Amino acid sequence: MKALFIGGTGTISTAISRRLIEEGHELWLINRGSRNNELPEGAHIITADINDEAYVAEQIKGQKFDVVTDFIAFEPKQLERDYRLFREKTRQFIYISSASVYQKPLSDYRITEGTPLANPYWEYSRNKIAGEEFLMKLYREEGFPVTIVRPSHTYSERKIPVGLHGKNGSFQVIKRMLEGKQVLVHGDGSALWTMTFNTDFAKGFVGLMGNIHAIGEAVQITGDETLTWNQIYQTLADALGVEYRPFYVSSYFLSACSNPGHDVRGNLLGDKANTVVFDNSKLKRLVPEFCATIRFDQGVRKAVDYIMSHPECQIEDPEFDDWCDRVIAAQEEALLRVKDAAPKGKI
Repeated sequence: MKALFIGGTGTISTAISRRLIEEGHELWLINRGSRNNELPEGAHIITADINDEAYVAEQIKGQKFDVVTDFIAFEPKQLERDYRLFREKTRQFIYISSASVYQKPLSDYRITEGTPLANPYWEYSRNKIAGEEFLMKLYREEGFPVTIVRPSHTYSERKIPVGLHGKNGSFQVIKRMLEGKQVLVHGDGSALWTMTFNTDFAKGFVGLMGNIHAIGEAVQITGDETLTWNQIYQTLADALGVEYRPFYVSSYFLSACSNPGHDVRGNLLGDKANTVVFDNSKLKRLVPEFCATIRFDQGVRKAVDYIMSHPECQIEDPEFDDWCDRVIAAQEEALLRVKDAAPKGKI
């Protein structure tokens, strides 16, 4: 199989790229070249900005691919560009959408590909929905061979998944735990969530590549393990060998507080504050061999071991740390005011 990836070195795409090369497929990458050294040898690299459409068109002149995947398209206009570039050059175009496109609030916590798409809280998700609609229109009217893939919370050994973090990633949450500080947990930590390790995701994705039954379909790829946020943070604390000290805050309050450099409203109200359980029946019908094998506790230990042994991954975020402290102080102060104002014996 001959595949071309736009991007190819992110959390999801790196695992897929490695798997394809290990299986002996022909892989081409179009990216700026900043992280290609992390891939095994064998990929054909086109160093380019995909937005330089004329240059890219010249570089792929005379080429045809079995699969083209865009991992970095976030707006319909980027997909319009992809259509112009690849409409006559691929037998399958895979668009990476997002599970955050599903309706918020949910009418049913059990999510299938038939769950309605609507997210008033997050522009990112609305753009993904618009991208899906653009491509499906092309499929219906012109036969453009599109497959839509909807990942949820996918992580790797380089990325510890948490519910809330700042602009520099999740290490500051780890640092707070190691220092014995409380960590912010949205709601009361009882909402259900699904985490998927990137190598498990790659199994499902590669099974959809070149799969004629996946053309014209939208497919979600996640693991089947569902955890509460309390279990997620407790598992992280256990991997770090520290006490789990949660500080529970309403998702609406966190959203209103505006975490610097991070879209809390979209990230929480439009995604992680909702209880979700994914039904992967469709994926398993299309890819019968798919099975996620890395439990969350195993994946988190891989990530903790890697990050704690690689100083370059330990990026601190003092701005986020200060914000956490201020949110905690504000809620504690509000509680004291309510208690002090109440008639004696009422609270």
